[in-house]
Amino acid sequence: MRIVDDPKDLSAPDLCGCGFVPTMGALHEGHGSLVRRASADGRPIVVSIFVNPTQFGPSEDYARYPRTLDSDCALLEPLGVAAVFVPSVEAIYPRGLEAARTEAAATQLPEVATRPQLEDACRPTHFGGVALVVGRLFDLVRPGRAYFGEKDYQQLRLIEDMVAADRGRYGSLEIVPCPTIRERDGLAMSSRNRYLAPEHRDAALALSRALQIAHSAQRVATAERLMRDTLDAHGLETEYAVVRDARTLMPVTGFERPTRALIAVRLGSTRLIDNAQMTVWR
Repeated sequence: MRIVDDPKDLSAPDLCGCGFVPTMGALHEGHGSLVRRASADGRPIVVSIFVNPTQFGPSEDYARYPRTLDSDCALLEPLGVAAVFVPSVEAIYPRGLEAARTEAAATQLPEVATRPQLEDACRPTHFGGVALVVGRLFDLVRPGRAYFGEKDYQQLRLIEDMVAADRGRYGSLEIVPCPTIRERDGLAMSSRNRYLAPEHRDAALALSRALQIAHSAQRVATAERLMRDTLDAHGLETEYAVVRDARTLMPVTGFERPTRALIAVRLGSTRLIDNAQMTVWR
């Protein structure tokens, strides 16, 4: 496994058409599952580690986001990764960070990133930065497949639509969704879980419990009420707890089509998200 910081080194013949796993580091078993899924496809694997400043709002946690390169590489080493791409901000945004922020703000995003009034409302600058950095990474790495976890379901839908809408830029690149990986107690694995104070850990389990409780509901309004009641009972500050169309992320009135339950909460200074597929009732 080699560490690459110069984008020119990504053009090596052995990395052509690679399987790509983009990350912001602070890796955990959820990231490991993405790498193993990529490995099963038989392609060389490139993992990027880049904490992207353009997807953090002014009051968000860019400065304190964990940088753990040594332990990240220790996790990746036995998984057969061909290269770890660790670019500088200058390599990703050669025209400078302020120009990149301006470009992110002006990026034309798919409707799934601008209409649902979920993450787009709670973090209005976030998806512009995500689209900008992911597009830039795809341009540099030139993968054949890229692997994203369903844990960040709205991000996944953004990237799927972004790639499908610009085949001239992305060619035959395939986006591969991968299931959310959870701790034994049900908490969705996230790099931000390390922010949780010990006394907040049990309260954080309310997200997965709320999704489980809602799953048996046969009405959308009932599912949303059950989720909110569960989150409220654990003292969480709920930003949203909704059931949406799994493709468009827009509101639904029933479960005739595939739907997704999506939650965002604040627990102390930590923001957590989770989601789950709902049952189709016919």
